[in-house]
Amino acid sequence: MTALGFLYPGHSAEDDYPRIEQLLGSDIRVDLVHTDIGEDAHRVDALRQMGAPERLAAGVEQLRLSGAEAIVWACTSGGFVHGWDGAHEQVRALALTAGMPASSTSFGFVHAAQEIGAGRVAVGATYPDDVAELFAEFLRAGGIEVTGLRGSGIVTAAEVGTWGEGEVFALARGADTPDAQAVLLPDTALHTVAWLPALEETLGKPVLTANQVTVWEALRLTDRRVNAPGLGALFTREPLVQV
Repeated sequence: MTALGFLYPGHSAEDDYPRIEQLLGSDIRVDLVHTDIGEDAHRVDALRQMGAPERLAAGVEQLRLSGAEAIVWACTSGGFVHGWDGAHEQVRALALTAGMPASSTSFGFVHAAQEIGAGRVAVGATYPDDVAELFAEFLRAGGIEVTGLRGSGIVTAAEVGTWGEGEVFALARGADTPDAQAVLLPDTALHTVAWLPALEETLGKPVLTANQVTVWEALRLTDRRVNAPGLGALFTREPLVQV
């Protein structure tokens, strides 16, 4: 049994995680602890506070006691708003506090894009434009070209959590560009897991979504690879061989 630990802010789309656990269909356990979201606002100042060390540390002990072997901060915007170097410092501090390998959803997107060979991506964000641009900057710092960026102007995670299939598909289609090798939907407050295969079939390319890549990143930290077609191309492709 491999136990994966996640720190998830507030309550929006956390039901994606038991769905992912079911779709993995193997000896993988997904343990999720809710952190204090503070002010629910997609503003840079509020997002930086959401991912403050003391807020993340508060949930670590419960995950450690659960037997987690790796821990991921399951909040994209609460990572990339710190910039590339600041986000690295955030996960370094989390790893030291937890005493186990740690990462964040933001880095999960970079690593997942590299895994599927997507050097050019389009981004469909629920965030306001200024926050969406910070995510694009983060991807560029990770060596990924952003071919298109669409923000949605939504201020709260609570509102994002109410989006359904129609809104998710409209966001993905509106963000896609012909030269993008994958489409990224970066908000962990957004329900996406139920529609991953249909999204990829509709767009004709891989789709990476926040809760999907968060769990994949935790598996990467534990050196586990699981074939799970219901979770999209990221969970069905063979890793690229670096030459």
